[in-house]
Amino acid sequence: MNHPNRTAAVIAAFLVVCAAALGAGLFLDDADDMSAPQTGHDDHDQQAGHTAGPFRLRIVPDQPPLQPGDNPLTVHVEDRDGQPVNDAQVRVLAEADAGDAGKSPAVTLAAAGEGRYRGTLPLPRDGKYSLAVDADAPDLGHGDLVLRFRTGETGLVAATSTPEGIAHYTCSMHPSVREAEPGQCPICGMDLIPVGREEVESGVITLDARRRQLIGVETGRAQRRSLGKVIRAVGEVDFDERHMTSVTLKFDGWIDDLQADFVGKRVERGQRLFSVYSPALLSAQQEYLETRQRLSRRGPDDSLIEAARQRLRLWDIAPAQITALERRGQPLENLPIQSPVSGTVVEKHVDNGSQARAGETLLRIADLSTVWIDAEVYESDLPLIAEGMEATVTLPYLPDRTYRARVDYVYPYLDDRTRTARIRLVLDNPEGTLKPDMYAEVRLEADLGERLVVPEEAVLVAGESRVVFKDLGDDGKLRPVRVRTGQRADGFIEIIEGLDPGDAVITSGNFLIAAEAKLRTGMDQW
Repeated sequence: MNHPNRTAAVIAAFLVVCAAALGAGLFLDDADDMSAPQTGHDDHDQQAGHTAGPFRLRIVPDQPPLQPGDNPLTVHVEDRDGQPVNDAQVRVLAEADAGDAGKSPAVTLAAAGEGRYRGTLPLPRDGKYSLAVDADAPDLGHGDLVLRFRTGETGLVAATSTPEGIAHYTCSMHPSVREAEPGQCPICGMDLIPVGREEVESGVITLDARRRQLIGVETGRAQRRSLGKVIRAVGEVDFDERHMTSVTLKFDGWIDDLQADFVGKRVERGQRLFSVYSPALLSAQQEYLETRQRLSRRGPDDSLIEAARQRLRLWDIAPAQITALERRGQPLENLPIQSPVSGTVVEKHVDNGSQARAGETLLRIADLSTVWIDAEVYESDLPLIAEGMEATVTLPYLPDRTYRARVDYVYPYLDDRTRTARIRLVLDNPEGTLKPDMYAEVRLEADLGERLVVPEEAVLVAGESRVVFKDLGDDGKLRPVRVRTGQRADGFIEIIEGLDPGDAVITSGNFLIAAEAKLRTGMDQW
């Protein structure tokens, strides 16, 4: 059974030969004496066979001469020593001078033993033809042969055969040109250069020491080393939402004597924010005093007194205010509302004399002694980030000052427009230097552990493929190798698949070598 790569190369070479049979240099001119019957020397050649690479091929029509229609024929395949070859794959294809209108399908011949291969060659019409014969054997390799004949006349004349070891000839400026024999490029006129069959099948190219020096080839090695990747992100300072407090009332009322009268004002816990007049609150105070006076002989722990006191507490009246109410014995028309926390007023929705309804947010107070940094990181870096990871934060307007922080939370979703994820860092801010909505630069360091890496310069991007050139160290031979890559860090790129530790790779001159590989091998990576 043929190797898949060799089979692919054989098919490609076979198509090249067939195409070459139509091109310049392979056909005999009309002046060639094809009109007379081919006898004598042609008969001798037909009996002795034609050399094609490692083979001697002899093509014998079962019913000569060849005619339009189906023509049974036998191809005898021998090695150079005249021994029959029984494990070859043999194909034939005939094409008339007129082009596609006179082209027969490629026919694979069946093995008949003793080096014979039989099949039927269809010819669509009368005329002159080129007959391409292709043979391939696992142990011997590949050979091509092109013969010329005219229907109704005996004899087959050798037009060309590919020399042993040569797959085709091509132009260094136009790699798409592939000819079966040497000559000049039909596009630019440059001399065609040979492309070895070994190069096509194995992908290996050879650069001697002089050409390496001219190209500036340098090498490196695949090695295992510890990697640490620096992840940079841009973020914004934000309020610590866990230290945000909303000031609301649980009853309707009217605002008076507003002390927290502008956004940004600093307030302390227990400081008066404003006073409120509420008929419901005034009635509750009066009810509490009357209940306490009427039932005072029962003691301060009487359940009815405690129920009245609890009603005031549920309306967020502070215990100290209830005690002051008991000492005073008179209800307050405008009850002071105190700040529940220390912080900065960041939202204000009331003014003196404005009505406040139950449940409405009147003020929002933020404790800025700690702040958040919300930063955006790329989706590809997300697997490297974990909660508790250390980070360094700098501000563009204070480049000489750094803040130490830790990743507090990784948000469980992405921004579908930017394909980035949000992470949150918590910073102490005792001096208030960090202010919400400031821009911040975040730097994180991820320890990737030990990885197999090569210098970044060694990897070429070819569409969805990643390719390196492996230095085989054998007379300048280089092999393109497709690799699977991972993380990039410190000037190196991780190799997940394709190389082993210690493999030598090309790190400089890759693009010129890639052009050489494309020219000589046509490898599918390109």
